[in-house]
Amino acid sequence: MRAAPAGGYVHGHHGSVLASHSARTAENSCGYLLDHLTPGMRVLDVGCGPGSITLDLAELVGPGGEVVGVDAAATAIAAARDAATLRADDRTRFEVGDVYELAHPAASFDVVHAHQVLQHLGDPIAALREMSRVTRPGGVIAARDADYGTMAWYPRLPALDRWLALYELLARENGGEPDAARHLRAWARAAGLRDVSLTATPWVYATPELAAWWGHSWADRAVSSAFATQALAGGHATREELVGIRDGWLEFAEHPDAWFSMLHGELLARA
Repeated sequence: MRAAPAGGYVHGHHGSVLASHSARTAENSCGYLLDHLTPGMRVLDVGCGPGSITLDLAELVGPGGEVVGVDAAATAIAAARDAATLRADDRTRFEVGDVYELAHPAASFDVVHAHQVLQHLGDPIAALREMSRVTRPGGVIAARDADYGTMAWYPRLPALDRWLALYELLARENGGEPDAARHLRAWARAAGLRDVSLTATPWVYATPELAAWWGHSWADRAVSSAFATQALAGGHATREELVGIRDGWLEFAEHPDAWFSMLHGELLARA
């Protein structure tokens, strides 16, 4: 999805990022929406990434429904199509597209969903207006976004403090808002959405297995993804600092008492 004039997406689409995003499911990432889905619905998943949530949504609306996944990155769309093939899903469509200019007529979908998208955009209000445009009157607009200011972890490693400060700097340099969850109501109201309601749920990595998965994912991303490329290109960190962040994540991943949590805001509204 388009961000600010700087144009960057702080995560990028390195293999480590796509692998992390592929672990997202409808159950663990959009449970707040599931009661609003019924068989036969038409659903648009904006910023679908590698398609794991999209394909779950397709199963929930059944063979009579239709689901389309849209992402600005051709790499992500290719991964989503591969995932559909592995699931033997030949009904769900994946398209390269722009959340500000969706290639669908007005009132085309019963539900328009975006997971971890608004936080990366230079104009989330315009994006919500466009999502509303393609939603039928009375249809559901759903968005879930993290709030990086709520992140907490143990042990309190200085390298992870540096990681968070650097991440927030890079996200805002791109025009994004890493504390998006707390802005969701204001953005929705400014976009003219109706019947706005908000909830929140956390992701918690508190078992040795989950902490290791999360820590090793970010250890790789700290030195290999767009996060590292942007940090170096902008002069915000040295290679040695990024290696130190990587090593901090590895220390976290291997710590027997490791804990990491983050809160997500969840928006439901009507077009």
